[in-house]
Amino acid sequence: MKTLVIGANGQIGRQFCALAAERNLPIRAMIRDRGQIPAFREIGVETVTADLESDFRQAYEGCEQVIFTAGSGPHTGPDKTLLVDLHGAIRASDLADELGLARFTMVSALRAEHPLQAPERLRPYMAAKHAADGYLRRGRTPYVILKPGRLTDEPPSGRITTDPDSVAHNHISRGNVARILLAVAGNGGLRNAEYRILDGDMPIDTVFG
Repeated sequence: MKTLVIGANGQIGRQFCALAAERNLPIRAMIRDRGQIPAFREIGVETVTADLESDFRQAYEGCEQVIFTAGSGPHTGPDKTLLVDLHGAIRASDLADELGLARFTMVSALRAEHPLQAPERLRPYMAAKHAADGYLRRGRTPYVILKPGRLTDEPPSGRITTDPDSVAHNHISRGNVARILLAVAGNGGLRNAEYRILDGDMPIDTVFG
């Protein structure tokens, strides 16, 4: 089924799109800047120009599932966190419900349910993720929520854990998250499931295949 990738030009989104293109998975990259089109066209990925802070309904046309990997991150102000990580995610979820999509995959954050325990600069982001996750759970669209720990740029190992208590660290490479998204996108049977994910010893395909 065709997948709309919201946040396709982010660090995880770009890696996922490249992997999906290699596997010939049908995807559409939602981007804000038309100047980004050539990079996606070069790897054979369809694009649509739309913005989470505006009308993006047209991006859904012909798509059967959504991957939401957009995020303002801790380096923007609380205004962008509200508009992108919270309101943008809610609007994306509403559209999925309205249009009867098969699944919505959300890239959230580990321990987002405890925003006050996060470093102060991350609390608005974690609170937005927590609220968006809860909204998605209450919707009509089947969902998968991925909760990665601290993101790194280490080379992807292809191995993870879904039990954070089993390892003595709290990180996962962006490349591993992209590979998890690839596995989820290709497995239509995963529905209404949540995973806490860190780098570990278990092959990704064993968990999500």
